[in-house]
Amino acid sequence: MSVNQTTVRNIQPSNETSAANEPQHFDHPHKIMLGLYISVFLGMLSETSMNITLPDLMTDFGISSGTAQWMVVGYMLAIGVVLPCVGFMLKWVKAKTLVLFALACFLIGAIVCTVAPTFPILLAGRIMQGVSTGIALPTMYAAIMRVFPPHRIGAANGVAGLVIMFAPVIGPTIAGALIGAFSWRAIFALFALVAVIAIVCTALFFVTPIERTRPRVDVVSILASAIGFGCLVAGVSLISDMGFSAVVIGLLVVGVIVLAFYAHRQLTIDDPLLDLRALGIAAFRTPAIMISCSFSCTLAFMYLVPQELQRGMGLSSTVAGLLMLPGGVINALCTLAAGRMFDRYGAKRLVWAGAVLSLIGGVLFCMIGVSTPVALFLAAHIIVMVGIPFIQQSAQSAALKSLPGRMAADGSTIMNTMQQVCGAIATAVATCLLGLGQANYTAAGGTNPSQGFVDGSRYGYLFGMALVAVVLVLSFLLKEHHEEPRLVPVSVTADMPVAELAM
Repeated sequence: MSVNQTTVRNIQPSNETSAANEPQHFDHPHKIMLGLYISVFLGMLSETSMNITLPDLMTDFGISSGTAQWMVVGYMLAIGVVLPCVGFMLKWVKAKTLVLFALACFLIGAIVCTVAPTFPILLAGRIMQGVSTGIALPTMYAAIMRVFPPHRIGAANGVAGLVIMFAPVIGPTIAGALIGAFSWRAIFALFALVAVIAIVCTALFFVTPIERTRPRVDVVSILASAIGFGCLVAGVSLISDMGFSAVVIGLLVVGVIVLAFYAHRQLTIDDPLLDLRALGIAAFRTPAIMISCSFSCTLAFMYLVPQELQRGMGLSSTVAGLLMLPGGVINALCTLAAGRMFDRYGAKRLVWAGAVLSLIGGVLFCMIGVSTPVALFLAAHIIVMVGIPFIQQSAQSAALKSLPGRMAADGSTIMNTMQQVCGAIATAVATCLLGLGQANYTAAGGTNPSQGFVDGSRYGYLFGMALVAVVLVLSFLLKEHHEEPRLVPVSVTADMPVAELAM
């Protein structure tokens, strides 16, 4: 749900690589991949299980929702910063070493989170987990291209896709059950246990089929990416607690300037970290923006929904997790169906249908109140979970289909980086709007905290609906039939926002 299933499986080594880098024959390829499958499953499970813990974290650490959101924002930001760098890492470091490093990061992060006495320490452990997931995702797809024979790569990618889809489905339910039976710390203890199993499987079974070519590493671009995205997301996230203070404005300005430099550098150097020229292809750029908007809507809704169930409707974390399970299962099934329907119906009609359904679900979410029947929530959640996959899968297929083969890897990485960073920003914006709605309720004389949270959540839902409305408008720009990609010159001064270029 959170990462394109085509993620970075298209990562290819440079033309100078030898035949050793071609797919090799292995008797038990799934056994070889077992540790990576578990690692990616953990990452996806971790991404979707945190929202339901936020009310407990706020109570235990005495923090605001603006601070608690960093458990979600920091994780996604870490993934977004690491993702573009993994292609270079795989050309410098043995894949097995890189995977073990990623799993060690996740294990240490989980242990730190389990025993964290303060929120900053908890957040540090969480960011370590994000780094791990950012490494594991593209490495899994790159390894699939080397471990499996050509005639089995499609089936292997299907297994990887199921791993990615299944974890988000059960994440909130598992988290809610563990919180109900023990505490939020039990979630990280479970993560640590599974990470140990993944480390053992990787150490015993994983081989290193990816050849190292050791190309030049563009350290400047890596630093610019981390600083630019970090400052931009931090600036947006701090608005809910600090308003538009000098610190916030400074972070936003630095983020925009550094990202503009990053974009210009990628477009002018010979061996860029990301080939941003893909954004010069309108048939790629439009669906890429649509994917980012729909994913941001999903993250905003999924940030608000479990909290509203607990803090607004007074339900336990266990019940909240169970209520999110039907929508998650349907989301996974619709993701599979949307991929198959693309060839028959094309992207335009599927995206349009998905956007309309998501808007209907958003309207129903806005109707939820303190004493609303659970049936209305289930209807709203299921409708949104049906609509979003038709947007994301169709737009993703259309975007990658529009690119020349040599740009497919960069296109996948660009889209996934956009998703993670935009998702982090959307979560921060939803937090700001939640706080604004609560403040307006209090200013109007309201005294019921639950009603204040419900009112604030509506602001966030309206934001998500606005993002879907953008998708709906852009859907009319999609072509019914595939056209040959036409590369147009792109520069920082082109008719495209600098922030969009930088992503």
